[in-house]
Amino acid sequence: MQPVQAKAEMSSGALVEGIFEDTVARKVSLRIVPFLLVCYVVSYLDRINIGFAKFQMQDTLGFSDAIYGMGAGVFFIGYMFFEIPSNVFMKRIGAKKTLSRIMLLWGLVGCCMALVSTPMQFYVCRFLLGACEAGFAPGVIYYISCWFPKRRQGKALGVFFSGIPIAGLIGGPASGWVLTHFDGLTGMHGWQWMFVLQAAPAILLGVIAYCLLDDDISRAKWLSSDERRYLEMEIASEIDVTRSGHAPRIADFGDVRLYLMALSYFTFICGTYALSFWLPSMLKNAGLKDNLSIGLYSAIPFAVSAVGMVLLCKSSDRSGERRWHTALSAIVGGAALAAIPFVPNTLFCACTLLAIAATTIFATISLFWTMPSEYFAGSPGAAGSIALINSIALTGGFLSPFVIGWIKTATGSLVGGLYLISAVLAIGGILLLVSVPKHLVKRHASV
Repeated sequence: MQPVQAKAEMSSGALVEGIFEDTVARKVSLRIVPFLLVCYVVSYLDRINIGFAKFQMQDTLGFSDAIYGMGAGVFFIGYMFFEIPSNVFMKRIGAKKTLSRIMLLWGLVGCCMALVSTPMQFYVCRFLLGACEAGFAPGVIYYISCWFPKRRQGKALGVFFSGIPIAGLIGGPASGWVLTHFDGLTGMHGWQWMFVLQAAPAILLGVIAYCLLDDDISRAKWLSSDERRYLEMEIASEIDVTRSGHAPRIADFGDVRLYLMALSYFTFICGTYALSFWLPSMLKNAGLKDNLSIGLYSAIPFAVSAVGMVLLCKSSDRSGERRWHTALSAIVGGAALAAIPFVPNTLFCACTLLAIAATTIFATISLFWTMPSEYFAGSPGAAGSIALINSIALTGGFLSPFVIGWIKTATGSLVGGLYLISAVLAIGGILLLVSVPKHLVKRHASV
């Protein structure tokens, strides 16, 4: 009877611990993740709303597709230059001050987009917007890794990065409505109103972030002392395991795998922003003409992807498998983009393919970040390493819209650009499988 009794007591203890862990995880998730999701929705919308403003700005200011593509992409040059300093500085002053500063500044610069009248002003404002927003996404990635055990990070990151499709889901119809109904109000064009109305919330969110967020677990007064102690021990124990499981590294910035990961992520970024910036144009090619219809129909692929990418991330968490989930998502997303030219002027087929592409391509972002977060866990240079990967990869955010805009100006068609991005995504998926061997990503399957 004694072995049976001991086994029963162990099972009971494990059950109690599991309930306690779920309670702590739920409290942390509800406190942090929804707010960061809202911030990212506003952030991403401020990046891509020129995709919806494109047609009206071109009519008003006479910008070509090449000028538009350059302006869309130059955002990432500013982001790239200031991202690493921003994240290194975050380690010194804390997350709440850093994230608050980022949101306040990008909100102010985003409002200034309404004053643009020349290509150079367009480029400067987009560059400054990128510089002010630099460090936000990698800062949040690092912040989440400090609050969630690895087996729960996939879901948390999946919810956070679902801000990408949610921004399109909300922003598409909202942008179309503002462009249509605010045009001419108080002498301003609809695109000017759109920039102001969509950037201003970031200023308020910056103030809320300073009041709501805590720099680390030890300062979280909304957790009990037992909950804080348990969470700190959980994360510390995983860091110890990660350190012992990796080969010794002299420095994160000298690690070859960092650059291989960055190159893979570069391809995913190319796909993400090619889709985000040019989706309204793809819908126009499918037969839609007015801004309101384009905005409303753009919500369809974004709505499907908002659900689909979270389900993919939950599947990855449940199985503990990261590499194949990410690589196959990239390959399938690229194939869907490549198929779009085969269904010209067919709105239903175009929306279906765009929904598949959006779901899988957007999912690569959150799925990918579970791997660097684990690989660099416990390193003093973790925040800087994550920022470096993001900075290198975000050159794809500049190149993909610029190259597609140049190809469209030269050929009058998006077809060549879509084929190029499709090939880039396939290469990225294969490179990820090669550069991140299975043994470097330990399984932390959720139960």
